[in-house]
Amino acid sequence: MKIIIIGATGTIGKHVTAALEKEHEVVKAGSKSGDFNVDISSPESIEAFYKQVGKFDSLVCVSGDGHFGPLGSMKDTDFRIGVNSKLMGQVNLVLIGQHYINPKGSFTLTSGSLAEDPIILGANLSTMNGAINGFVRGAAVELANALRINAVAPDVVEESPVYFAYFPGHIPVTMHSVTQAYLKSVLGGQTGQVYKISNH
Repeated sequence: MKIIIIGATGTIGKHVTAALEKEHEVVKAGSKSGDFNVDISSPESIEAFYKQVGKFDSLVCVSGDGHFGPLGSMKDTDFRIGVNSKLMGQVNLVLIGQHYINPKGSFTLTSGSLAEDPIILGANLSTMNGAINGFVRGAAVELANALRINAVAPDVVEESPVYFAYFPGHIPVTMHSVTQAYLKSVLGGQTGQVYKISNH
């Protein structure tokens, strides 16, 4: 399979890439690194990216920015960081990508545990994660050509200690368990699923 991984050099992305490139052709993409550069907050950049890459079988997005900060001082411009990048960036990868992907292909997006397990300072990410999960379920019943779509929703991961203090009481999840969820989505047969990875 020809698999695009957006965010291939990131904390989670590098593990997913390593697991998939053993047996598949992996196209690595990112905002500043990889085989191709793409700004997922720009529909024009996404369209140009797909035109460069050509037909593919699977897309995994482990990318997307959100705003982390107190609700009391949050403004529209802060909130739209998550809307434009983590939410619409991933949505547009599907809206545009459905016209480039091969039949029976799949999209795997990334949301997160905050959709259902919120933390202080995380209102923007809780909103984006919940919206991504809703999009995955809604798109799954409409995608043509036997296309599949799922989301992986990890809790804070063991390789991100800088975030541990913001997740009191959370037990960080292993990179192995998170990576396996992406493999399940890409290589399995399910669609419309949100794979929640947490130790609760």
